[in-house]
Amino acid sequence: MIEVKHVEKSFDEDGGRRQVLYDINAKFYDGKTNLIIGQSGSGKTVLVKNIVGLFKPDVGQILYDGRDITVMDTKQLKALRNEIGMLFQGSALFDSETVMGNVIFPLKMFSKMSSEEQRERAQFCIDRVNLTGSENKFPSELSGGMQKRAAIARAIALNPRYLFCDEPNSGLDPKTSIVIDELLSDITHEYGITTIINTHDMNSVMGIGENIVFINKGRVGWVGNKDQIYNVDNEDLNNFVYATDLFRDVRKYRRDHGYTPTHILE
Repeated sequence: MIEVKHVEKSFDEDGGRRQVLYDINAKFYDGKTNLIIGQSGSGKTVLVKNIVGLFKPDVGQILYDGRDITVMDTKQLKALRNEIGMLFQGSALFDSETVMGNVIFPLKMFSKMSSEEQRERAQFCIDRVNLTGSENKFPSELSGGMQKRAAIARAIALNPRYLFCDEPNSGLDPKTSIVIDELLSDITHEYGITTIINTHDMNSVMGIGENIVFINKGRVGWVGNKDQIYNVDNEDLNNFVYATDLFRDVRKYRRDHGYTPTHILE
C-alpha cells in the first residue's frame, strides 16, 4: 500500500510561490486499480510526481508499505525504484529496438539475470500481454494498442510491487482502451500490485475504478469507487464526471431506471 499523508507542494514563480497541493491525504491499495482523476490543472500530475519521487513535497509523508520516500537517501531511492514499474502516456518505446529488445532493456539495466533468464522473463511478459509472435517487430510496425501492450510488458518485466500508469488510454480508440483497462486490471489482481492510474478517461473510471481519488484545485475532493461515483452529492465531481453527453445519459438512466445499462459504456 502507498499512503500519502498531509502532502503539500508549492513552486517558485515570478512574484512569489504558487501552492499546487494542499494537505493531500490518500491511500492506494495492493491488488486494486487505484485511479487519480481530476481536471487539467487540478494538481493530479504534480501529486503523482511527488509519489514517485520526481518532486519532493514541502510538507508531508509518502509511505511505500511504511517506507517514507521523502527521507530516503540515494541508495534507498534506487532500491525502491527497482520495485516500481512505469507506463508512460506515449508508451515511450525505443524505436530502434524490437518488442523483445524493449522488454529486455530494464532487465539488462537493473537485474542480475543471465542473458537466457532475461529472454525467458521477457518472453513471459510478452506472452502475458498477448503479443506472442510480435517479439521481433519494431514499434513502427505495431498498432497503438500493441505498442501500449508492449509498454506494459516492459513495465512489469522486473515484477514490480508498484505500477504507475500515466493516461494509459491516450490516443487509443474506445475498444482498444477497454482491452488495455482489462489487461491492467487483470495484472493488478493477478500479482497483487499497487497500481495507480492517472487518467481523464471516464470509461476507465466506470470500468476498473476500484479506488478513485478525485483531485480538485489541489485538494482531495472525493474518494470512493466506480459504484459510488454516480450518486455523489458533490458539484465539482459531478461537473467533471458528467462533462460529456455520454455520461449525462448514464446519469439519466440511473435516475429513471435505478441502474446503469452496461451497453452505454461499450
